[in-house]
Amino acid sequence: MENIKEKIEELRKTLRYHSDRYYNDDAPEIEDYEYDMMMRELKALEEAHPEFDDPDSPTKRVGGKADNSFNSITHTVRMESLQDAFSKDEIFDFDKRVKDTVDNVHYVVEPKIDGLSVSLEYINGVFSRGSTRGDGDVGEDVSGNIRVIRNVPLKLNKAIPYIEVRGEVYMPKKSFNRVVDRQLINGEKPFKNPRNAAAGSLRQKDSVVTASRGLDIFVFNVQQVEGVTLNSHKESLDFLKELGFNTIPFYKRVDSIEKAFECVEQIGEQRGELEFDIDGAVIKVDDFSERELLGSTSKFPKWAVAFKYPPEEKQTELIDIEMAVGRTGVLTPTAVLNPVHLAGTTVSRATLHNQDFINEKGVNIGDIVTVRKAGDIIPEVLCVNEKRSEGNFVFPEVCPSCGEKVVREEGEAAIRCINPECPAQLLRNLIHFCSRDAMDIEGLGPSIIETFVDNGFIEKTSDIYHLNETEIAKLEGFKETSANNIITSVEKSKEQDLGKLIFALGIRHIGAKAAKLLADEFRDIDSIINASVEDILNIEGFGLIMAESVVDFFSNESARQLIDELKAAGVNMNSKSVIKDNRFEGMTFVLTGTLEHYKRSEASKIIESFGGKTSSSVSKKTSYVLSGEASGSKLDKANALGVPVINEAEFEEMIKDD
Repeated sequence: MENIKEKIEELRKTLRYHSDRYYNDDAPEIEDYEYDMMMRELKALEEAHPEFDDPDSPTKRVGGKADNSFNSITHTVRMESLQDAFSKDEIFDFDKRVKDTVDNVHYVVEPKIDGLSVSLEYINGVFSRGSTRGDGDVGEDVSGNIRVIRNVPLKLNKAIPYIEVRGEVYMPKKSFNRVVDRQLINGEKPFKNPRNAAAGSLRQKDSVVTASRGLDIFVFNVQQVEGVTLNSHKESLDFLKELGFNTIPFYKRVDSIEKAFECVEQIGEQRGELEFDIDGAVIKVDDFSERELLGSTSKFPKWAVAFKYPPEEKQTELIDIEMAVGRTGVLTPTAVLNPVHLAGTTVSRATLHNQDFINEKGVNIGDIVTVRKAGDIIPEVLCVNEKRSEGNFVFPEVCPSCGEKVVREEGEAAIRCINPECPAQLLRNLIHFCSRDAMDIEGLGPSIIETFVDNGFIEKTSDIYHLNETEIAKLEGFKETSANNIITSVEKSKEQDLGKLIFALGIRHIGAKAAKLLADEFRDIDSIINASVEDILNIEGFGLIMAESVVDFFSNESARQLIDELKAAGVNMNSKSVIKDNRFEGMTFVLTGTLEHYKRSEASKIIESFGGKTSSSVSKKTSYVLSGEASGSKLDKANALGVPVINEAEFEEMIKDD
């Protein structure tokens, strides 16, 4: 009995973790199917052992909780989740339970959109508020972001006194692919699938970002309404369509559970061809008065059930493995498959993730493998069914794009190319090189850089310093003035400090602060290039991984060639930091609050000019905290640790000339 209790507690703990990752972090770690199976196992154990009942069990709660980033909203009508079914027998059992209470039942069948559930409220036909489901009782006010979704009507076709509807915000597959492409260009971690992309986009603090993501919505339920009487679900969906809502597609009313399941199967056959993701189909009792008789459990309505499609798996031959180089330099293997029809589409390629994954599965060219397409856009290889090859596939030792040696850093699964001139990484590297914290080339933003690359103006980083003003002015959308401004900004960037150049090179693990420390320590680029790991480790704040990353980068012939080309173009290769004296040597300052006479960046430069350093966090090693108006948690932490706190007047005394 103790083992059963431990199993229940372990399942609850695991489900809570994965629920939080799914609903609140928009970063799931397991497939929906695995989650559903764990939930089903827990439910069965709880039913068999009521002595271990817990009102806070995941089986009794709706998924998410309100995000503190937005104001909380208490839903007047609870936004319930649905009971899941995974077989035809379970669907027919649902029908039997319904018929124990009502006779001659009619059902409405509709697809279950894989997105983020929201409530929309309208007063006199005008949009007034939008909120997320949250835990079903309390959600988040996301009205500003709801307003920018293209198919959310801000004014209805009829000015009814009040209506609250429920819908599913989703990201179309085309929008998802566009967003992921941009994330990869910017070196960001891409969204895993459209559902997570939709959730992350709807929770953006800046509605301009939300608007740029191409979200859409399907409305599928009337939560409450005034001034109109609706008697059935089918009638309500038709009414929502009249009001101007983008209603759930291909919903159908049927008179038997057999016909309902036929609709479920038909929807399942179409799902691979749809422009949006679905993870199931929903069967609902149509008549509202019958729904009232059936009622709800603490978690689910008894008048509806969601059939969840199982992940489809098929076997096929792995005929080749192609290596691609991502825009961050990571080498990614893709299995080329003998085409197989899977989840509504023909699949001929599948991800193999990395070398560790290949070794774990024992994959090589020629093997017969099982492929699954469950949740993610790109199918994946699950296992080897028939081993027809010797050993496992091994990654190449050189980059397939540029031919330079690839590296795998300790503790990382990724194998990557670190060549700054690798053609596969060109666009991302250029965007970083020109960014504000790097060479700060005003006017060379991502879209313009992309235009210049597409037109052949830039084929490698040093080409930035050979841009032709006349040729730029000939491009559509450019004029002489804008072309001249870009060239002027490029010329100005040649005078940037060495620290900015080091950061612009995009060396792994070297941020802007570490780049400046390198520049201040070695004073010129040649000294950095010739520095050993031991030399770099002498810099306070540098660890072994950072030091090795610098040495590895400059041991690359292409990196040294890039430096030579930048030198020839007239780019500054020396540190401009001037050390007045070393009064702050060995000291670390943390700045917090608003200073009256200095910007934080100005105060930091003054501290550095006296041999000191600045940090963004307070610790026992902090020498002083310089505190201005409206100081927050850093001041509290300094007081708790006993770190000396100085005000602006005391700081000015410390920096006076002797």
